[in-house]
Amino acid sequence: MYHFFTETEFFTESEAVITGPDVNHIKNVLRMKPGEKILLSDGKGTNCLCEITELFPDKVLAKILPEEVDDTELPVKVTLYQGLPKADKMEFIIQKCVELGVTKIVPVDTDRAVVKLDAKKEEAKRKRWYGISESAAKQSKRMIVPEIGNVMKFKAAIEAAALDDLAIIPYEDSESLPGAGGMALTRELIGSLKSGQSLSVFIGPEGGFSDGEVELAMQSGVKPVTLGKRILRTETAGMFVMAAVGLLLES
Repeated sequence: MYHFFTETEFFTESEAVITGPDVNHIKNVLRMKPGEKILLSDGKGTNCLCEITELFPDKVLAKILPEEVDDTELPVKVTLYQGLPKADKMEFIIQKCVELGVTKIVPVDTDRAVVKLDAKKEEAKRKRWYGISESAAKQSKRMIVPEIGNVMKFKAAIEAAALDDLAIIPYEDSESLPGAGGMALTRELIGSLKSGQSLSVFIGPEGGFSDGEVELAMQSGVKPVTLGKRILRTETAGMFVMAAVGLLLES
C-alpha cells in the first residue's frame, strides 16, 4: 500500500486532503483512481487508512476509514547526534537510521570533523536531508518524518542531550575508562529504557571523538559504551545502535 504525508491541518475526522508534489505522483505516476486505498500520515504521529474519493489538478481528497493502523514507531524516542561525515555519507546515515526508527538527527560540528558548512550551504543541505528523511519515512511506513536539526557545536549538543533519559557515546577506547562493562553494559543501558523515554546517541566523524570531547561528555553524564570488538565506520555505528534499540525494546 502506498504511503503519503500531508499537513495536520488537512485532516478532519472523516476526510484528508493531499497537496504538493504527491498529487502529481498519485495521478500521473501511480495513476491511482477513486476507490483505491492509501496510508496517510501527518508526519507527527497520526496514521490513517484512507480511500481516495476525488482527484483535482492541485489536490487529492481521501475518506478516512475506521480501520486502525499499526503503530510503527519505536517505544522510545532516539536522537542521533552525528558528527559531520565527508562526502554524501550523511545522506546514507539519514536514510538508514530513519528506516530503523530514529526520531531526530542532529549534525554535529566536532573537533575532528573535516566538513565545515557555512549558513548558505547548511540551509541547502538540510533541505535535501529532510527530503531524504521524508522519502525513507514513506518507504518504511513511519508515522512521523524525523526532524533534521541545525548543525550544532559538540558542547551545545551535549547540553541538549542532558534533557534525555539516557545519553551514550560509543567510543573505541571505552573499556579503558572508569565504569567499563563491555557489551553487557551497552545492552543493560539500552535495555533499561522504558516506553516513552528518550535516548541520545553520539556518533563521531571519520576521525572519531577527541579525548577532550569524550571527557566533556562523561562530565555531563553521557555514558561511554562499546559497540563490540570491531571498529565501525561512522556511517555504520549509528545504524548498529538503532538496530540494537529495536531488537532490545520493540515488542
